[in-house]
Amino acid sequence: MPIAAAKPAIAFQEAGAKFQSPAQHKLVLGLLLVVVTLALYNPVSRNGFVNFDDDRYVIDNPQVRAGFRTGLHWSTMSWAFTSLDQANWHPLTWLSHALDCQLFQLNPAGHHYTSLLLHATNALLLFLILQWFTGYTARSLMVAALFAVHPLNVESVAWVAERKNVLSMFFFLLALAAYGWYVRRPGIVRYIAVALLFACGLMSKPMVITFPLVLLLLDCWPLGRLREVRAPSPVPVETAALGCPAERSSAATSAHSDSGFRIAASAHSVWKLCLEKIPLLALSAGSAVITMFAQRAGGAVLTSAAHAPLLRLENVIVCYALYIKKAVWPSHLAALYPYPHALPPWGVAVAALLLLAVTCAVLIHREHPYLVVGWFWYLGTMVPMIGLVQVGNQAMADRYAYLPLIGLFVMIIWSSAEWAAARPTSTKLVAAAGIAILLALSAVTHIQLSYWHDDLTLWAHALAVAPNNFVAENNFASALIGQGRNDEAIAHFRAASVLEPQDATSQLNLGIYAQEHGDLQQAAARYAYVLQLATDTQLRASAYANLGTVYFALHDYVQAQQNFESATKLKRAFPIALLDMGLIAEKTAQKNDDWNGAADYFARFVSLDPNDVGYLLLAHALHQAGRDEDANLAYQHAQRLSNDIDQTRQRAASLEAQ
Repeated sequence: MPIAAAKPAIAFQEAGAKFQSPAQHKLVLGLLLVVVTLALYNPVSRNGFVNFDDDRYVIDNPQVRAGFRTGLHWSTMSWAFTSLDQANWHPLTWLSHALDCQLFQLNPAGHHYTSLLLHATNALLLFLILQWFTGYTARSLMVAALFAVHPLNVESVAWVAERKNVLSMFFFLLALAAYGWYVRRPGIVRYIAVALLFACGLMSKPMVITFPLVLLLLDCWPLGRLREVRAPSPVPVETAALGCPAERSSAATSAHSDSGFRIAASAHSVWKLCLEKIPLLALSAGSAVITMFAQRAGGAVLTSAAHAPLLRLENVIVCYALYIKKAVWPSHLAALYPYPHALPPWGVAVAALLLLAVTCAVLIHREHPYLVVGWFWYLGTMVPMIGLVQVGNQAMADRYAYLPLIGLFVMIIWSSAEWAAARPTSTKLVAAAGIAILLALSAVTHIQLSYWHDDLTLWAHALAVAPNNFVAENNFASALIGQGRNDEAIAHFRAASVLEPQDATSQLNLGIYAQEHGDLQQAAARYAYVLQLATDTQLRASAYANLGTVYFALHDYVQAQQNFESATKLKRAFPIALLDMGLIAEKTAQKNDDWNGAADYFARFVSLDPNDVGYLLLAHALHQAGRDEDANLAYQHAQRLSNDIDQTRQRAASLEAQ
């Protein structure tokens, strides 16, 4: 009996030992990382869209919403690859939003979960790549866990319009993995795979433009491809300090097995490694040219008159330091940090000294290459977003730290692990500290996610932690209007205009308020002022369209038509503008008997805003044009949409009588 009883126990032990193989061990840890990330961010599924570009990217974007009817049709794909909408060229981002619309329509939960799944996948890829490249499992897991739960990354996940961040990171990490595959056995096919994945990252968001420079850093460490500083094959002797009791044996095994990364048999000179990156640098250069063209065409690049070069440089220095501060102590996080009108000299000096001190320290201690690589990863990958060329009106943004923070995490975790390895008695203390930090960051992330629940919560919090914020004032006011609290909203629009008199958005909203309250002269003056201030094409198009409606109400149809056409030339479609243009075309048709123009405007109107009145106007215009069959179809649509067809006729007649 004892012998028979021992067999299951022995079998269980053997199975357990088999389960503890390095590959299975990594699989379990990776799945745990994904599960924790999904559980932490699950509340995002209860969040809605916000009035912070979600309308421009999804809700009010006719090309993206076309998936409701046709799915990912060729016309949508063609538009995605040719459009510079929102002052960017990111076709894969547009296609991801269009696919979400096809799958989930305008249910925000589906859109949010797509971003969450991408973030969880990014955390998993980061863990696997770091472990593969370095051989250290626990350290890699801790870096990936910090990336997964850090509150600075909430904005990239919880904000639907920022899909481009998590999507571009996904392709960036896949390109890194492909580079590891290439380094193990260089070849043209493997290099093409790296280039294609990098191109996909650029077509999601150009923040990954520094990818070739990141590869040069990784060539130094941990890949050891640089002849002058070639690192030996990693044989990790790591403690369990950062969360993995079996780290020592599994890491050492993986470093010499097929599952671990094998460093290339030969090292190379700096020049050879640089030449190897030239095709990738060409992709970066092409992306930079397209991005600058798109952003200038869209009015996103602010001129030096708006922010003087010296102020921009000071802001760059301060923000580099602020991102480090928020990485270590993530407090007072906001959806938008307003650009300062001036910075205190002492603040700039302290930030500059900090950056200089850390740079000198990592160079002095370059025998620890992870410090050099981590620090220059942070400095380098932040360059496209740091504001040397100012895009938008924010001083800094949490989403900009999504990629750069990885460098800081590597510095912190590798330094802590080596410190603990030299002091075996500190192993449990460091492990406990690591777990406590992850729990604390997770708690802050949970709270930060709640601020993205809706417009009012988001902008009330932004105003609380970043006051004197005219963008937050505008968006908070828009949220109030969405709830029918117009009188409260106007106070915030006025506050925004006081904080920034040359803010085109608040002037546009004040014009809309004046127009809705019958003050057409003030509304026209506000819209004209917006056209003087605005460089953003959508703001300018809105101003032209609204100014056209003012002139239409004043029966100045020539001026109305001119403004509507100006809005149309900016490639913006406004239903009210198309409706009024159709009504103007009707008046012209009564003289020249050509009703096709009016019918075309009404057809475009109902394609954007299908309603009973629009279809009835379309039916009338088609009938007058002699297109009775089409007119009957339009009339049938009007009947289906109308609760009272006689009342619909009265509203249509009232519009035509204006």
